[in-house]
Amino acid sequence: MFISRVSRFGTQMVKRLTKGTLTSAPKTGNLPKVYNYFFHSLHQTFSTTTAHEEGDKEVEEISVTFVDKDEMETHIKVPIGMSMLEAAHEHDIELEGACEGSCACSTCHVIVRDMEYYNKLEDPTDEENDMLDLAFGLTETSRLGCQMTAKPELDGICLELPSATRNFAVDRYAKAT
Repeated sequence: MFISRVSRFGTQMVKRLTKGTLTSAPKTGNLPKVYNYFFHSLHQTFSTTTAHEEGDKEVEEISVTFVDKDEMETHIKVPIGMSMLEAAHEHDIELEGACEGSCACSTCHVIVRDMEYYNKLEDPTDEENDMLDLAFGLTETSRLGCQMTAKPELDGICLELPSATRNFAVDRYAKAT
């Protein structure tokens, strides 16, 4: 990992030299400017901060809390535009998503703990409501994680994972054997 970061840093420096965005210090003494640029670039390459960058753009993130069936809270950062199902999978949170986010099951069922945040969500589609009808432990503020997309007004949302899920493909197989 260290070697790949050093290699990426070297590649960035070469690109900047060839594009002309990194200039060498003239003899008259802009050495501090080049020195700062070099170490600022080096810091960005080796930084482990939670800022999420794609290319040259910084992506805005929101804070989301998942609460499991044992009331254990997991706080994560979710990039704007990512579904709660994808975010849960990226952070090893046990939210199944058997249909891989295609709104064809209810295994990514979550419960929005605060009605204020629930009201900030778009209304569920008919397809989502059909799947929610199959969900275990359905509540007034139930939603499918695959249909919830991170947006700035959801910063701070708390999502509860139900104590069980219904995966009809697996459940039907288990009953048949």
